[in-house]
Amino acid sequence: MEGIQHKTVIVNGINMHIAEKGEGPLILFLHGFPELWYSWRNQINGLAALGYRALAPDLRGYGGTDAPDSVADYTCCHVVGDLIALLDTVAPPEKEDKVFVVGHDWGAIIAWYLCLFRPDRVKALFNLSVPFIPYDPRFKPVETWKAFYGKDHYIVRFQEPGVIEAEFAEIGVGRAVLELLSYRVPDPLYLPKGNLFGHPLDSPVNLPPWLSEKDADYYATQFQITGITGALNYYRNFDRCGFLSLFLLDKKNQFAF
Repeated sequence: MEGIQHKTVIVNGINMHIAEKGEGPLILFLHGFPELWYSWRNQINGLAALGYRALAPDLRGYGGTDAPDSVADYTCCHVVGDLIALLDTVAPPEKEDKVFVVGHDWGAIIAWYLCLFRPDRVKALFNLSVPFIPYDPRFKPVETWKAFYGKDHYIVRFQEPGVIEAEFAEIGVGRAVLELLSYRVPDPLYLPKGNLFGHPLDSPVNLPPWLSEKDADYYATQFQITGITGALNYYRNFDRCGFLSLFLLDKKNQFAF
């Protein structure tokens, strides 16, 4: 989009694609699943016009950012490490010690972890769609979802590496991404094998009003190029991320802040 600058920076051992515009206090935008920096294109332009420096990366595993092969390389520690290294590069502490953070979906989850692990770098947080859910070591997240919603719940279906990727490949990764972005039923998403989205897949995707054909083509094309495994690996680290945050709990299993 006009005026938005794109570059690649080396952070935490990977190449990260970022999009930015404007000058002034930094606002860091974190996208969700299955999205990209592109999800924030309008906010980047709008806030840059208001005197802010708006910056949105493709998170690790997405778009123009590297996608490590190992599932274990997508924990909250890895992704927060990416963001701290990014901030140290584009807004070092001696110049801007704290920044505004805006997250959506998985970006919101990562933003919560960013605040837990490195509150010294966050000035204010605005999150969309995912509230803060403290980790309870008595329950494993994936087992809990499976117990409540069954084996076809999307998070449960995403767990086994390669399985859902193969099923998405059968209908086309681009098509699968558009189906996910277009899902707007106020119920959990189920992906039963052989009937992934519950309707004939030879019919056009019914795009929501907020997703134009141009936008849909951008997302579909990008994921067709990169694949979707990196994005799915975030879900495969739900339990691991909870375990990695245990050091923050006090004796009452509460976050001690």
